[in-house]
Amino acid sequence: MDFPLIAVLAATLTIATPLVWAGLGAIINERAGILNLGIEGTMYAGAFVGFLTASASGSATLGLLAAIIAGALAGSLMGLLTVTLGVNQHVAGIGTTLLLIGACDFSNRILFSAGSQAVTAKFDRLFAGTGFFAQYPMTYLAFLVAAPALWWVLRSSGFGLRLRAVGENPEAADAAGIPVAGTRYTALVLGGALMGTGGAFLTLSLLGSFTLDIVSGRGWICIALIIFGRWKVWPVVAGALLFGFADALQLQLAITPQFGAVPNELLIAFPYLVVIGALAIWGRGVRYPGAYLVPYRRA
Repeated sequence: MDFPLIAVLAATLTIATPLVWAGLGAIINERAGILNLGIEGTMYAGAFVGFLTASASGSATLGLLAAIIAGALAGSLMGLLTVTLGVNQHVAGIGTTLLLIGACDFSNRILFSAGSQAVTAKFDRLFAGTGFFAQYPMTYLAFLVAAPALWWVLRSSGFGLRLRAVGENPEAADAAGIPVAGTRYTALVLGGALMGTGGAFLTLSLLGSFTLDIVSGRGWICIALIIFGRWKVWPVVAGALLFGFADALQLQLAITPQFGAVPNELLIAFPYLVVIGALAIWGRGVRYPGAYLVPYRRA
């Protein structure tokens, strides 16, 4: 039997899409010197709020807008904890993830008796069929709009230069008149909005339903992708595609008779092992932003 390479490549783009959205958001956060371990929770909130709004309004577009707002609010919470209050960024991020996942799960159990809920409105693929170009609108937006736009912003815009200055040397940036706290808040809000978009993709496009643990560790994968990509847009996108390809490949192998003897647990672990291996090879000796994890207080 012929190996369905086109189907695997098409699935690669689909699987990589939420990682690209959340990864771009994490780049913005970390270029400003903030480690955001709340990605998992922010994506979860985007997935749930997007699903809830789309189901109530009958509009996937409104669901996506609500998910973006939910992500931005999650970013604001991280800003309050890390920028205003100076809480340890590891603690703040993990606490944000636990809070958001717990709040969404609690709300889901209160509002719905079943653990899985279907979305009454979702985005359809732009082209019919299962070919390479039969992707969702949010996939096209991630690869053709969001990633190039962020690459240009970080490289050539005034905001990108200020963001990088704050992440490298906040004292010098402050002396040059750049508002450090305001820039970091902006980075967290914008990054959170992109993470919420990544979560919404799961409910409003890919799965068409909300289930508990829907994000399934994608937020933690994004943290590894940022280090793998060395805080640069296109290497992070490449890392997301690498994970997407490994995941799509294991899904195909799982239904291929010739690989029936391979333990299913090993196939499931395969994409995560690929990420760990890539991180071990290309993640050594990376140069972190100069003010990474360092709270700034004006003297």
